[in-house]
Amino acid sequence: MRQVANVLFISVENALRSQLAEACLRHVAKGHLNAFSCGVPGRLAHAVSPIALEVLYRAGMPIAQLKPKSWDLFKAAGSPRMDYVISLDEQTAREHPAWPSQPELALWSYPPLLWTLAPVSDRERQAEHVLLSLQRRIEFLVSLQARVAHRSELRGDLRDLAHI
Repeated sequence: MRQVANVLFISVENALRSQLAEACLRHVAKGHLNAFSCGVPGRLAHAVSPIALEVLYRAGMPIAQLKPKSWDLFKAAGSPRMDYVISLDEQTAREHPAWPSQPELALWSYPPLLWTLAPVSDRERQAEHVLLSLQRRIEFLVSLQARVAHRSELRGDLRDLAHI
C-alpha cells in the first residue's frame, strides 16, 4: 500500500495564505494527501487571520486544526517527512532551510495582501480570490498525485501549477 504524501505550505507569518492552503488541501484531498503549513521563525503571527477563518468557514473548509507554526517544527527529529514543500511567496522560497528527506520544492507566488486601510469586505474578497486560486491548483495536485508512483514524477507538474 502506498504511503500518503505530506505537503507543507509556507508563507512568512503563517496567518493567511498558507493557512488557506492547508485547510483547502485537507478538504480537497480527503486523506489522500496530508496538509501542513508553517512560517518563518521570529515572524509568525500570533493567531490565524480572522479573515482566513471567515473565508474558510463560508467555503465549508476545516478550521479546527489551524494555528501558526514555525518551520523549525518540521525540521526537528521525529517530525513528519515532507514530500512536497510549496512556498507561497518569493521571500520564503529564498529563505527556507534545507528540508530533511529532500522534498520536491515549488513556488506558487501569492503577494502579501496589503490591507492597511481596506474595508473588511474588500479584505475578505481578496482572501476569497486567493482561496479559489489555491483550490484550483490543489485540485490538480491531488489529481496528479493519485496517478504517480513516486513524488519525483510530479516535479515539473508541481512547478507548472504555479502558472494556472
